[in-house]
Amino acid sequence: MRTIRIHVDLPLAVDDALTLPAQAGEHVARVLRLAAGDSLTLFNGDGSDYPATIQAVGKREVVVWVDARQMLANESPLPLTLAQGVARGEKMDLIVQKATELGVVRIVPLLTERSEVKLDAARAEKRLAHWRAVAASACEQSGRARLPEITPALSLPAWLDSLAEDAALRLALLPEATRSSRELRFAAAGGLLVVGPEGGLGERDVSALTAAGFDGLCLGPRILRTETAGLAALAALQALHGDG
Repeated sequence: MRTIRIHVDLPLAVDDALTLPAQAGEHVARVLRLAAGDSLTLFNGDGSDYPATIQAVGKREVVVWVDARQMLANESPLPLTLAQGVARGEKMDLIVQKATELGVVRIVPLLTERSEVKLDAARAEKRLAHWRAVAASACEQSGRARLPEITPALSLPAWLDSLAEDAALRLALLPEATRSSRELRFAAAGGLLVVGPEGGLGERDVSALTAAGFDGLCLGPRILRTETAGLAALAALQALHGDG
């Protein structure tokens, strides 16, 4: 039987009653059609699952009782950050969803030389909230109890300036690269993986990445779409150096 997992952005404590946030309560009551006495699992991103029992389902609220706390140990031993050139529409949603399932600890939406997506302040804030909701949903489905950090969208130069003393292995997916994922050696700091948008990384992008110590990474002889490339690389890195 499938375990129903619900993310709540609230403190959770054993032997405590909790009123679910409105959106989570509506999902439990109207979509899942759960009733008093039914079981579900809550998580808030602290690394634990909290089995709970529904006490009451009303017109405007759902009250649950937190029964226990279960520490989970299903995070990858390889901390990976995906710095993804912002893709159009549902492509970016897919990337966020699947990267979360593949265990990344951080997603950085990048605005690069060839970015086609333009984000003003209001739209950037709205998209960030949406991407974070997509990641939370992916954690519900995949069994993760820690949400990946999703940063506000940054220009590539601004992000590179912020790295400072970050000791992670620095990689960028480049068609002309020859280094394969099998050759890599990761330290405890893990890795940073840069993927360009639909138009790829421009010459200025590549120059900036090279100056910041990024090495090119090759996935094979075929050119992959932006929504495929990063996910394929993450899967390969996890299989060879992380979860595998």
